[in-house]
Amino acid sequence: MDWITHEEDVWFEFRGNSPHQLVPGRFYKGTVDGYADFGVFVDLAPNVTGLLHRSELDRRLESLEWEPGDDVFVQVKNVRDNGNVDLGWSIRESESEFRGARIHDPDGDHDGEPIEKDRGRGRGGSTVIKTKPVAGKKTKPVGAATESAETESESEQESEQAAEPEQAAEPEQAAEPEQAAEPEQTTAADESAEGRAPTAKDVVDDLDTSASVEAESEFVEAEPVEEESVEEEAEEAVELERVAIDDIENHVGNFVRVEGEIVSVRQTGGPTVFELRDETGVADCAAFVEAGVRAYPGVEVGDFVRIDGEVERRRGELQIETEELTILEDDEAETVSQRLADALSDEARPDAIAPLVEHEPVASVGKSLLDAAEAIRRAVLESRPIVVRHTATADGYVAGAAVERAVLPLIRTEHPRDDAEYHYFTRRPLEEAVYGMDAATNDVTRMLEDRDRHDEKLPLVLLLGAGSTAESLDGLGLLGVYGSERVVVDAAPADDEVADEVDVLVNPAREGVDASDLSVGALAATLAAAINEDVRDDVSHLPAVSYWENCPQQYLDLAADHGFDADLVRELREAIALEAYYQSYQDKRELIADLLFDADEALAGHVSEQFRIKLEAEIETAQANLERREIDGVSVAVLDSDAFSHRFDFPPTELLVDELHRRTRDGDQFVTVTLGTDELYLRSTGALDFRAVVESAAEKAPVAGLAAAGIREGRIEFLSGARDEALEAVLAAAAEQF
Repeated sequence: MDWITHEEDVWFEFRGNSPHQLVPGRFYKGTVDGYADFGVFVDLAPNVTGLLHRSELDRRLESLEWEPGDDVFVQVKNVRDNGNVDLGWSIRESESEFRGARIHDPDGDHDGEPIEKDRGRGRGGSTVIKTKPVAGKKTKPVGAATESAETESESEQESEQAAEPEQAAEPEQAAEPEQAAEPEQTTAADESAEGRAPTAKDVVDDLDTSASVEAESEFVEAEPVEEESVEEEAEEAVELERVAIDDIENHVGNFVRVEGEIVSVRQTGGPTVFELRDETGVADCAAFVEAGVRAYPGVEVGDFVRIDGEVERRRGELQIETEELTILEDDEAETVSQRLADALSDEARPDAIAPLVEHEPVASVGKSLLDAAEAIRRAVLESRPIVVRHTATADGYVAGAAVERAVLPLIRTEHPRDDAEYHYFTRRPLEEAVYGMDAATNDVTRMLEDRDRHDEKLPLVLLLGAGSTAESLDGLGLLGVYGSERVVVDAAPADDEVADEVDVLVNPAREGVDASDLSVGALAATLAAAINEDVRDDVSHLPAVSYWENCPQQYLDLAADHGFDADLVRELREAIALEAYYQSYQDKRELIADLLFDADEALAGHVSEQFRIKLEAEIETAQANLERREIDGVSVAVLDSDAFSHRFDFPPTELLVDELHRRTRDGDQFVTVTLGTDELYLRSTGALDFRAVVESAAEKAPVAGLAAAGIREGRIEFLSGARDEALEAVLAAAAEQF
């Protein structure tokens, strides 16, 4: 077979049921399942899905015109031990561009055959037209006695013979033409060819269409069957007791009944998969009509339903093969809804907040931390995606990673899919602490796409160290228009307007407490322990990592108790700061986890060394070009960052001005400024009312267009044509506050 040596020119239709049956290097025809930030999921067969990572594409992910359900060609690059399939890009995206097409049927007789020989036919070789969702092989309902494999096999054979009398006839006794079923009808034999034994209803349907057939078989003599009695027996056979989802693993191979809420619907290249949540967990329920066709199109996310089906284990994951799905209404729906609500309230709210160490600012927000933890846990239990927004700084990344560490295990426990954590948790760093319209529009666009593509619920948006000032109201308001829940956690003082806008605000200043020695990372680590007590030890060193200076001693001691000495804490902080700058819009989930939680000292040491080399080179140049002056007794240091720093290389201007201020400040009245083309960053040894500084400066230089662009970053924008006037006005306004 010459085609074996030229597999790069042939595409394959995969008819296996396990990713480990795939052959790396081969090109396969698949169906687009959906998109994620990092690539495209492609179904190669029912329950066999691979990831085409964005790095494998020959174009930007956003430019792909594929839609869910589209046929595409991909190359299998690798199949991992856990069953994950890595896919590669195929430059050929039409059948005509390949030299041939073959069947890959690992367990069948058609392996290697040309596709043309078997098109339009079922895997058993007979034409199959599905008219309703069907499960896999027929099994006993819950509670039925278990038979031996031999007895079960004999029973299935007899059932098939009873439903298909013409197959048992002697070869010379061929059926008359008028006895054959109409071509468009799906008979019990057709269903059996697909691997499912006929049910009582199949027998009734077959008798309706083939009543004139007189079965002549040495095994079975078909007796007249009244439709009504058969249907009554079928109804009695499916009278099942409800099973909790967390108990279905004890019923593999049996028929069960589950009730709950549909939390997502995804159409694969094979079945439609309904994700069902009850008061104990979430399960995937697959309903198959025919490949790529939506089963039960009237069922939507949020519907309360009853599903009867067989519990199966596929790729190590439990799944219910749906035999019947019923939308519940009125009292039945209310009963299920109330059952879920009661269980959700009991499970979502933590018992209490147990701070990592004694620290007054953290203790002051105990109730709001409980509210935030409950909102996040509830989102997981409701199968609601969580979007975390934090600043692209060391403190911001530490805060985001702490919450991520707590939430991902809960998602893995709640959802059976291997890729659930990527669907239900997203961390998107922000360039600044303002949650503006640009970031909000990005989030809203994505969440609406996910709602329409995957029937996902609208997400909970968690802002860490961002979104707490009035400059974020427009962005927060856009989320509110769509009803997306908003939780803001910030150590710096929050504005009153934000407290009125968001659903939960965690902010010590709102409790009248001085939080000048509190970082967002320390606050988020405490929140993480409240969300998931199991990660308390994992996140205990994070508060110390989040401080550049003046870290409370109790956090340093806590880190040391968990094996993180002062040098390792410093290296982690510097490494995170460097990685936060590069690809700042990416979460870098795995890399950040390796640094913060795997405690790889070699990795931390390598990255932090690069941090120090780059920072020292920039600081040396900056210090040599500082302009120093006195204004009304206030010492001032000004760096023209356009002229004496690399604007598009590490360190970013915000980190540069912070480090310059730490190294050059002298006395209690000192101001450091980095001056760019149309913005400046301001740092001061005294507590400045930043908005008041901008207002006063705007009065002094009305033509400069001065505006507070970032309260948290100390960033002020101005018109480039009035650069000198803007600088002088800001310095004078700052000096007035000392």
